[in-house]
Amino acid sequence: MPKSKEQQNGKKDKMKKATVGAGSSAAVAAATTVYADGTPLDRVQYLEAKLILKPDRFTSVQSFRDFGKIVQRTAKKLGVGFIEDPEAGLRPEIREIIFGDTPDFRLYNNAFILRRRVSYVDGFPVGDPEIVFKFRHPDEQTATALDVRPKIAGKYRIKFKAEALPLKDQVGGYRLLYSHNCQFGLSQMHDTDKASMATLVKVFPALAVIKKSDDEKISLVNEGIVEEVLLPLGQLDFGKGVVAKCDIGLWRTRGEHKSLVGEFAFQVKFDRKEDVSEKPKKLCAQFYITLQQDVEDWLALGVTKTGMVYRLKGNEPQSHE
Repeated sequence: MPKSKEQQNGKKDKMKKATVGAGSSAAVAAATTVYADGTPLDRVQYLEAKLILKPDRFTSVQSFRDFGKIVQRTAKKLGVGFIEDPEAGLRPEIREIIFGDTPDFRLYNNAFILRRRVSYVDGFPVGDPEIVFKFRHPDEQTATALDVRPKIAGKYRIKFKAEALPLKDQVGGYRLLYSHNCQFGLSQMHDTDKASMATLVKVFPALAVIKKSDDEKISLVNEGIVEEVLLPLGQLDFGKGVVAKCDIGLWRTRGEHKSLVGEFAFQVKFDRKEDVSEKPKKLCAQFYITLQQDVEDWLALGVTKTGMVYRLKGNEPQSHE
């Protein structure tokens, strides 16, 4: 049933709240070049292009390599260089991923994502579990204006990405989300009660606008623990120094081993996007669109990996993605 004008306006008002004052944040980004403490605004330094894939295609590691052969054929057809990763013939990497949120998905509904990732080697966890806090939004200025820096004594890293995804309802184009991320090892966060919203707001001040009380806590989203199976494929060379690492992976639930979604992705790093030459830019876009057409039967349109986890129990959050 079509929604009334009042309902539509109500949804728009809700969306304004859900994007943490998107208009005002964008205005701040447009009007200033620094954050509140005088630190220069972060700028986009990565392009990550993703294809979300139907999970039923992936039944063995050979399925990953079969997809990699299609990637190589498409690259060759367009004159894109390809260097195979030495690890493409080895066992895939295994990583465990969990998402934290309030019971009403307040983080995700407000464009925030909070996750923890653990790498495994030979069945055992290795290294420091990685915490990733993201603000992901379709408007670049809004994403820029949101200060994602954590208040911790330890080390952290900022990664600001432009993420390319296919159009939601058709093959042959792309849309952009801007993902403003900070990441650090769990050992760098010394607070005892890491699930407390009071703690999270202290560590991530950007979350203050969605906190209802100091007593509330976050928990695993839909009680889901994700197992990521990841295989590096190689490097795509678009010319003039624009080289992208590419990989393919599968997300499935631990325990049931229910396959959720596959993903092929390639990522380019640069200092300033304005300095990237037009020719490799165009070739990169052409490759991304042509590959969509070449693997159309593999594609799952209109979804993201994170979105699939949030929909595990059928509850569809009010996502901006």
